[in-house]
Amino acid sequence: MSKVTLIATATMGLEALVAREVKDLGYTDIKVENGRVEFTADVSAIPRVNLWLRTADRVKLKVGEFKAFTFDELFEKTKALPWADLIPVHAEFPVIGKSVKSKLFSVSDCQAIVKKAVVESMKKRYKRGWFDEDGPFYRIEVALLKDVVTLTIDTSGTGLHKRGYRYLHNQAPLKETLAAAMVMLTTWKPDRPFADPFCGSGTLPIEAAMIGQNIAPGFNREFVSEDWHWIGKEHWNTARQEVEDVANYDQPLDIMGSDIDHRSVELAQNNAMEAGFGDLITFKQMQVGDFRHKGEYGILIGNPSYGERLGERAEVEEMYRDMGEAFKLLDTWSVYMLTSHEEFETFYGKKANKKRKLYNGNIKTDYYQFFGPRPPKKEMND
Repeated sequence: MSKVTLIATATMGLEALVAREVKDLGYTDIKVENGRVEFTADVSAIPRVNLWLRTADRVKLKVGEFKAFTFDELFEKTKALPWADLIPVHAEFPVIGKSVKSKLFSVSDCQAIVKKAVVESMKKRYKRGWFDEDGPFYRIEVALLKDVVTLTIDTSGTGLHKRGYRYLHNQAPLKETLAAAMVMLTTWKPDRPFADPFCGSGTLPIEAAMIGQNIAPGFNREFVSEDWHWIGKEHWNTARQEVEDVANYDQPLDIMGSDIDHRSVELAQNNAMEAGFGDLITFKQMQVGDFRHKGEYGILIGNPSYGERLGERAEVEEMYRDMGEAFKLLDTWSVYMLTSHEEFETFYGKKANKKRKLYNGNIKTDYYQFFGPRPPKKEMND
């Protein structure tokens, strides 16, 4: 198998970032749609994109796509696909599904029909009537959208946001993929200070450190497709060696996280230690009104409370005022804040240069961007 079609799924609003990441990895045959980025590549792309994509949710292998208006059509067209080229005889292959605006709206029926069709297709190739399903894991998904069926196999296993460093988190953790996106949407460079005054379990500072040292987000975890015979261990070994070769562990970083809650600070310190940044990231207990930093031309980025719960709103709005006053002292810094509070700018006391809609879970938020002056260009050494 030389070429494969892959789909990197994305949270709404992050598709362009995922596409940029795919392109930066050298894959150019890209199609961007709502919630997904589709591209064609060599088989070796499966390990590479799983290891490297910071903002994608997972990577799926596209097996086939067709229109189906009846269950017979779904069965026959699924059965005609080359399942045995991908799924070995002892594989475990459950089927999950979803259906949106399609005549075949019963997801459980679609799943059962696809499962039966895959089994029939494999029976023909393997010349057997029963499959034990006690081997490597291949999770098939049947997704229907406006009567178009897309059949995929998940190559990631656990979602890509699970980097392997966050064993513990606070009550409403920021997803690692969104945190990485928030960092990537700023003008931050590794030679500039970075601070998060609402660090919670430390996700934003840790993701920034990984970006700053060019460390692949998947370096510390496993993927379900590592057991797939047709990819081969060699491609995985090569991809992991590349991750090691290009990491810049010597890059000095000035990254700080602070939080009003001492338990969050301890949690963030433990997670940073787990990620290998125990000595690189500084964490402090501090309320946002007391935030200070001696550095210049830094990036301040945060996910403060939104005030969505009853009784919290006035307290949160007061905090936004304190934030606005405290950040005035950081006159060379750029500030980026994520919140669903539609009056944020009013309480913060400044209009954002730019806003971008992002989804934090199911909550529609705005990413408020306040640009500071550009740092002076460094003079070249003689």
